[in-house]
Amino acid sequence: MGVERWAFVEKLFQHSTSNVQHPTPNSDAVMRRYSQRQSLSTLSEINVTPLLDLAFVLLIIFMITTPLLESSVNLVIPSSGATNPPIKPGRVQTVSIDRTETIRFNNQVTDLNKLTAELTELQQTNPNVAIVIRPDRDLPVQKLIRLMDAVQRAGITKVGIATRAEPK
Repeated sequence: MGVERWAFVEKLFQHSTSNVQHPTPNSDAVMRRYSQRQSLSTLSEINVTPLLDLAFVLLIIFMITTPLLESSVNLVIPSSGATNPPIKPGRVQTVSIDRTETIRFNNQVTDLNKLTAELTELQQTNPNVAIVIRPDRDLPVQKLIRLMDAVQRAGITKVGIATRAEPK
């Protein structure tokens, strides 16, 4: 029985090994070349998805934070070293505004609506009138712009802002 069994195993081994193709050196080199070609291939397209993600995130951040910014910015109004040309005193009117938003037109307290009406009347009687605005240095710039808008609505185009002269 033992001999028959060994003969059967030998036959089975011969049958199984006869169908197996051993790689030749040439076929192995071809396989290696093919796999190297795949691994060394360059990517011809640039992936822009991360760039777009970043752009949209920044856009959202700016859209959210912009309304949160304070609309009036406190600035120290700078000093000026420039000299102004002389203006005839009769044509110059002074508008002052302090940090509590008290408006004075020629040293008389007034509000923004009355000031616009007075300046409109003044501009109609004297078209060459000039206005000098004297803001407090701690006044929010938005308040100064609102005052300048009122002067512009009155039709006055010659407007200046008084600053403190720098010592030389």
